[in-house]
Amino acid sequence: MPRVALAVAVLAIYVYGLVDVIRTDRHLTRGFSKTTWIIMVALLPLIGAALWFLIGRPRASAVAQPVYQHHPTAPDDDPDFLRNLEQRRRKAEAERLRKLRDDAARKNQADGGPHRTGATGTTGTGSTGAAPGTASGSSDAGGPAAGEPGPRKPGAAGEANAEGNPEAK
Repeated sequence: MPRVALAVAVLAIYVYGLVDVIRTDRHLTRGFSKTTWIIMVALLPLIGAALWFLIGRPRASAVAQPVYQHHPTAPDDDPDFLRNLEQRRRKAEAERLRKLRDDAARKNQADGGPHRTGATGTTGTGSTGAAPGTASGSSDAGGPAAGEPGPRKPGAAGEANAEGNPEAK
């Protein structure tokens, strides 16, 4: 019976020492590295565990210092990430505007310039994009020149309408 009790005690010390080494933070081990302590306890069951408890185990006063990351965990809390994001957004916007200007310049060169007339079937519309025959507010829009009478509309003062009745002002 005493042999069994001795074997159980050695086994308990061995298992407890091995589990204790494994669960201990690698920064808190004393003497050797954590890997070295695991190997020592595994290969030398009673002596390794005893050495661990006497030399390698951290003291009760030693409290594990939390390891903080040097940057915020969420990207929206990281000022460097936000600054980089804003720079990338501005660069992309500038590139988009540059491409639009280049495309517009190429299109104007392909059309023969911004004030080309007669090629598309419209006359005198200029670059305003107004429909043919409509005034766009510019003097070269195909309307009457300044001082000339404009086109007469039915129902204007002094004219008869479709039924022949003169319309009053």
